Amino acid sequence: MERLDKFLCDSGAGTRSQVKVLLKAGRVTVDGKVEKDNGRKIDPETQTIALDGEVLGGKRRIVVMLNKPAGFVTATEDAMDRTVMELLPVSLRAMDVKPVGRLDKATEGLLLFTNDGDLLHRLISPKKEVPKVYYARHEGEAAEADVQAFADGLTLRDGTVCRSAKLEPLGPGESLITVCEGKYHQVRRMMASRNMTVTYLERRQEAGLTLGDLSRGSCRELTEEEIRSIDC
Repeated sequence: MERLDKFLCDSGAGTRSQVKVLLKAGRVTVDGKVEKDNGRKIDPETQTIALDGEVLGGKRRIVVMLNKPAGFVTATEDAMDRTVMELLPVSLRAMDVKPVGRLDKATEGLLLFTNDGDLLHRLISPKKEVPKVYYARHEGEAAEADVQAFADGLTLRDGTVCRSAKLEPLGPGESLITVCEGKYHQVRRMMASRNMTVTYLERRQEAGLTLGDLSRGSCRELTEEEIRSIDC
């Protein structure tokens, strides 16, 4: 058994306050009868709950893609900085989504969120080798020796061992970097270990997904087909 308002929130009907308005307006039914008590206990397995006549399914799995701007930290809350959660609509935040991995405060680009804990852990697990592609502007120019060093796997100055990665020089001061793990500031540190200080960093792809025409600071839900494609 669970509270009706929680079930409605988990179904994507809105936030607690929005759900309260829906109930008060008589737009929610339980087994065909209008229900206005947000605290009513229901059994989703045996009862039918509907909003405006449309049957709801309870907690649904969602995955959200955000085109993260600089200046936001990847955290659900932070006492000092604005977080990426502030960039999501309240209705999505109410569905208990969490960031998949992290982008540092200065890094922009593709960041996923989900309320599916198992999917989240699979996407960030190094064992799954989910590729993430970054565009970097940096000091210097990547040479063939740097490309080979990335391919061989780097050991950073503090002893951190990085798996094999792909470095693609695009020209003086520009490169694409593909990694399959997500250690702390990994791309920046890998580039710095080869004397190429990163001045700008953007994640452009993850698990085969790209930003497309999603504008900076905007987000969208993935389609069921897209979710299936990354459900490794």
